[in-house]
Amino acid sequence: MTQKQDTITLLAIESSCDDTAAAVIRNRKILANIVSSQEIHKQYGGVIPELAGRAHQQNILRVTGTALEKAGITLGDIDGIAYTKGPGLMGSLLVGSQFAKGLSMALDKPLIGIDHLQAHVAAHYLGDKQPSFPFLNLLVSGGHTQIIKVTAPLEMEIIGSTTDDAAGEAFDKSAKMLGLPYPGGPLVDKYAEEGDPLAFTFPVARMNGYDFSFSGLKTSLLYFLQKQVRIDPDFIKKRMNDICASMRFTIVKTLLNNLERAARDHGIKEIGIAGGVSANRLLRSELRRLGMENNWNTYIPAFEYCTDNAAMIAIAAHYEYEAGHFSSLSEVPFARGNH
Repeated sequence: MTQKQDTITLLAIESSCDDTAAAVIRNRKILANIVSSQEIHKQYGGVIPELAGRAHQQNILRVTGTALEKAGITLGDIDGIAYTKGPGLMGSLLVGSQFAKGLSMALDKPLIGIDHLQAHVAAHYLGDKQPSFPFLNLLVSGGHTQIIKVTAPLEMEIIGSTTDDAAGEAFDKSAKMLGLPYPGGPLVDKYAEEGDPLAFTFPVARMNGYDFSFSGLKTSLLYFLQKQVRIDPDFIKKRMNDICASMRFTIVKTLLNNLERAARDHGIKEIGIAGGVSANRLLRSELRRLGMENNWNTYIPAFEYCTDNAAMIAIAAHYEYEAGHFSSLSEVPFARGNH
């Protein structure tokens, strides 16, 4: 049974990791998209789950109130409440899900649990330029790397995924080896802009089908740095730009080699990227270059919709609401897995 009405206004909550976010959407138009980032994790070199959960508890009411105020609406105007049900950090997910469930019960409005990965794909539906179906989406984030075949807003199939580290994880762990502060991925991208991508050669893993592997690359960098630092203790400092550029080149090459093969094999020319790593400058420029070479139509969400945000949860929830797909109060968040 589908839900038919002239106006659909939804409140969406995102709390999968260390960003507390809330958004308001009305008929596929984002009225507000508020994100509160947690700076405390920088001093630990990574996200501390317990601290993240506590920060969500402190921030979620304020962030939600700000989103409603910016959108110019009250809770009484809401038709449904959406939230991230996973994957993510369990403690963080529980804060967002319990908050959403409380609102759902208090307002007697439908509850819509959204898969975080589905939402990253749905970010493509927020722009003026949107892909036609079917399209291929390369989802690249700190926790996931997947090639997804999308045939409708609510119909998608994972045709390739990482067997170990995600691309974003490879960037962050490489940055840590180089002594860069957390989060290191954006810093690798920054230093790489001034370096030579062909200065050093690192291995590109070749897997079955369209799967990825980045653990070998990470190990190769570790051994390479150990060897070079024994020769010259200042090697990393002297060649930071070139190391970052070479690492970035290898990761992007690995990603796009598989994406190009998948596009060719499936005969699809509508190609997009999404997720936090889609903000990487080389990945964006190389996707556009490949698009011109292969006569693809390429799509990249606006930067604010690449990293974790509630707007992508909201647009995914819009389609679920239209289809009449609602969640029960007993639904439990999930921390991992391809759902």
